[in-house]
Order: sequence, then C-alpha cells, then structure tokens
Amino acid sequence: FNNLGAHNISSRISSNKPAGLLGVNIGPNKDTNDRLNDYLIGLKNFYKICDYITINISSPNTEGLRDFHDQNKLEELLAALNQIKKQKKTNISLLLKVSPDINVNDISEIADTAIKNDISAIILTNTTNKNRDNLLSETKKEEGGLSGKPLQQISTIMIKKFYKELKGKIPIIGVGGVSSGKSAYEKIIAGASLLQLYTGLVYKGPLVAKKIKKELIQILKTEGISNIKEAVGKDV
Repeated sequence: FNNLGAHNISSRISSNKPAGLLGVNIGPNKDTNDRLNDYLIGLKNFYKICDYITINISSPNTEGLRDFHDQNKLEELLAALNQIKKQKKTNISLLLKVSPDINVNDISEIADTAIKNDISAIILTNTTNKNRDNLLSETKKEEGGLSGKPLQQISTIMIKKFYKELKGKIPIIGVGGVSSGKSAYEKIIAGASLLQLYTGLVYKGPLVAKKIKKELIQILKTEGISNIKEAVGKDV
C-alpha cells in the first residue's frame, strides 16, 4: 500500500482527528519478511485513534497477500490480532475484507473462522482479478484489481453465499459497483447490512451518496418495505 507508513499516518490523524467514524485499513508491506507481524504493527499503531480496523487480506496488488484466506493462516492471523487486543485492553472492532476471487469451497471455512475470532463485520468484496475478458477497453490488460461495474455482480453473488453461511452471526458490508439506489438495493437484498463505495465517488462525486439514498427510499416504498432492515437478505 503506497503511503508514508503507519507511524506517519497515525501521527497525522492524531493531530487532526476527523469528525464522524474513522476506519483504518491495515496490511503488510510488499517487501516485508514477516507479513503477520506487519498486521500487528498496524493494529498497535491505530487502535487508539480510530473506530474500527479493517484487516485487508484481499488486495490483488500485493503478491501473496491473498494467501491469508487459507484457513490455518487466517486463524493464526486473527488469533494474533485478538491477543494484541487483549494485551492492550481494547475492544476496537476488527473487520475482515475478503477477495471476490476465492474458491466457493473456502467460504464456509472463512465464515467459521471469522465467527470464532469475534470479527465484527465482513467486507464483501475487494477488487477482482477476474472478468477481464468481458471488458472492451484495451486497458483491460493492465495489472491490478477491477472495481466498479466489472465487480458489481461478482461481489453481489459473493454476498449471497456468505449470508447463507453466516446466518446473521456477523453483518456484511457490501461493496463493489454501488453507484445508484438500484445497485445499493441489490447488495442489501443479497444480505448486506451496510454499504461502501469508492468507484462511484470517482465518477459521480460525493453527492452520489445523496442520490443513492433518495433512489433507495423510492425503491423501498415501491416494494412496500417500511424499514430497510426488512430488506436485508430478502433475495436469499
């Protein structure tokens, strides 16, 4: 992850704390000799100054990072992070950000490991390395994960599958191609309790959130749903 490092960023946040909720995304350095320890350093640096920490095991841009989806490696990582929480006497929420490109057979193991290790929410999903053949632009050959439209359906399908496995024990944060009330609603009825967006902000600016909210309210009215909680997992 290209930045000036955990110490620099934690100092910057401490000197100018933002209003509202602050989440920090942690992961290992590309050239590290101990990836697990890098996560622990991230937690130690940020647990006092943020509201939640996302454990990123799913960026396609760091070689080997997705190896942490392996059940044994994931168990070791989450257990080590929870040990730091215990030592520091903190209840900081830990969220797990999962890849959309995992094997379907791994979903139940990841869900079970997350439940066992008190993960507060699962973010579905990070960007994808797949679906390039369906793109028209020549830039599809560039390296790096695809977000936005190419990710939209892939992440929604993954939300449905995890929702069935989690059975309400851990909430899902849906992300990937959310840029309208319709795309937001699709994530919610697939099982997402919360939503995140990034590509939509790039193309439509911050007011897209207001637009999504307005369109989503209209969809709920049309569907005869009085509370958005009633829509979570409705399509599963």
